[in-house]
Amino acid sequence: MEKRILTNYALFSLNENFWKLPVDERKARLRGFFKDTEEASEKTWFYQVYPSQTKYDILVWSNIDATELDAPNKYMENFAKATNKYREHITPVLNFWGMTKPSQYSKAKRSEQELDPFEETRLPYFIIYPFSKTPDWYLKSREERQTMMNDHIRIGKTFREITQLLLYSFGLQDQEFVVAYETKDLANWSDLVYELRMTQARIFTLNDTPIITGMFRQADEMVKIFSGK
Repeated sequence: MEKRILTNYALFSLNENFWKLPVDERKARLRGFFKDTEEASEKTWFYQVYPSQTKYDILVWSNIDATELDAPNKYMENFAKATNKYREHITPVLNFWGMTKPSQYSKAKRSEQELDPFEETRLPYFIIYPFSKTPDWYLKSREERQTMMNDHIRIGKTFREITQLLLYSFGLQDQEFVVAYETKDLANWSDLVYELRMTQARIFTLNDTPIITGMFRQADEMVKIFSGK
């Protein structure tokens, strides 16, 4: 069976009830939340979102080996149990998830720029967004799509320090894909996006928002930032 990784990007907001708590209780709730969400998957990473966006405070990036048929079922149960107990103070706002599979547009089994969720180190910045293609994209021939994607891939390779993880969400959520990028230079990342806007394939993008930018933090750093003291 082909190996699949299930990745979930869960966005949370610290609600009014949270901010009414004394500082020590805020810290305790956050410590418990980070501990429980970390234990709900095989590998978990935390990101500070606010103030890059005001709708969300925290991004939880969870990963499991989804090769076994029952793996998504078990993960969803574990994640719900881990987070539901905190809903009085920490509100789930948005989730993007999907599974990996080999790209049909690249001959290499694994690109040097492919992001590995199970690596032990992370770069400072993490950007995610959902996207879908127009129906016309899928009515193009395989050769036409490959030609346009070759240009897309060529530009991406000129920004070698930026890595990418592509998830397939067909039939699982509203979007078709979820893409994530990791970088140590946000200005460089913005330049890459600008360059990609001028490719032919861009015409066939149906939607690609919201874009979420997060800053990597250890759990104890997150507690300090979001406890309010």
